[in-house]
Amino acid sequence: MQIRNNRYTLKNCRFIVNYDKIFENTNIVIQDEYIKNLGREVEGDEFDCSEYVAIPGLVNAHTHTPMIALRGYYDDAELTEWLEKMWEFEKVFKTNEMNIASELAVMEMLSKGTTAFIDMYFNPEGVKEIAEKYGIRAYAGYTFLNRLFDPHEIDKKQRQLKASELFKPIVNVHSIYSTSVDTLKLANQLAEETNSWIHIHVSETRSEIYEIKKKYGKFPVELLNELRIVRKAQLVHLGWVANWELQYVTNATHCPTSNMKLATAGFFPFKELIESGVNVTIGTDGAASNNSLDMFREMKNAVLLQRYSYWDVGIKAYHVFKAATENGYKLINLKGGKIEEGYIADIVLLKKDKLYPLKKDRILSNIVYYSVGEHVGKVIVNGRIVYDENVEREFDKRRRELLGLLDKIIP
Repeated sequence: MQIRNNRYTLKNCRFIVNYDKIFENTNIVIQDEYIKNLGREVEGDEFDCSEYVAIPGLVNAHTHTPMIALRGYYDDAELTEWLEKMWEFEKVFKTNEMNIASELAVMEMLSKGTTAFIDMYFNPEGVKEIAEKYGIRAYAGYTFLNRLFDPHEIDKKQRQLKASELFKPIVNVHSIYSTSVDTLKLANQLAEETNSWIHIHVSETRSEIYEIKKKYGKFPVELLNELRIVRKAQLVHLGWVANWELQYVTNATHCPTSNMKLATAGFFPFKELIESGVNVTIGTDGAASNNSLDMFREMKNAVLLQRYSYWDVGIKAYHVFKAATENGYKLINLKGGKIEEGYIADIVLLKKDKLYPLKKDRILSNIVYYSVGEHVGKVIVNGRIVYDENVEREFDKRRRELLGLLDKIIP
């Protein structure tokens, strides 16, 4: 069923699940790219939703899509050693090869309920084209990384990136330790002049915070605050952020699986951040360090890691569900992440029979702690059905083609 820029009704959805409210046996009327009505109204074409549970689209707030080519490569090393191996490969990773891998990653994410993603890599033009082809929202840019690229060349190329309906350029900075203060200032100026934000790895390891403290006399978030960057930045990882730095943070992204896999230790202060009013989001990180791009698995791991670290159950299912939905859309500055009137129609339909026992008081818990991407039946982005059983068959054919090409470049 292909519908676009039309009015139609998802009729009698078994459940509609927001982080703070659940509806039962309810219709969703969609007009163009927005949710027009929730209730018993029926308008336009009808689609039987009684076999599905509707949830808001999931935002993968931090990933590296081309790194699907490195899934399973050098898996059992700590971050510093692992990163050297990644950079070694990336020196010879060609743009057309990155695009092949990004396309595979987009198909995978879309089929698992991701409706928007934030990418940090070196092929944003390719990501833009792929996002428009598949109908997913993408936020990407060239990446400031001094050891691989001239920062002024990155600045020049980034200014040539153009936004579209589904693609928005952002300013990627790999990290403080892989750039310089001059590069950070250049990136900040670029973000201001292009009305974007800075997407950066920060305070990921203990050695990083000591290195930055020794070099600059400040911890990483403190330094970003001194440079007047932090308020417009999306800070990723924050496993070793100091409590006095939290006052400066506006947006923070948790990547629990990647942090555990790379043994970065520390812990992401989820509870303290949300209590401070910080917009907390969740990302899978890249397929080389996760190795999954499944946001359902990531939500579960986020709760489990918090409870393991804190020795309490202060972070609950609804916290991570909100982080993956409404907070993700807040980060990308769209009125989305909830199934409510007037919100963007980015919706995921889960197969209800996969979520047994199907009880209203258990449904959110089952989604976070039990569901996986394979439970996704259909995905709607901007009011358009962009993934269903028919699309999956098309994906299977295209995957085989791309994997044949990818096999030639995998290290």
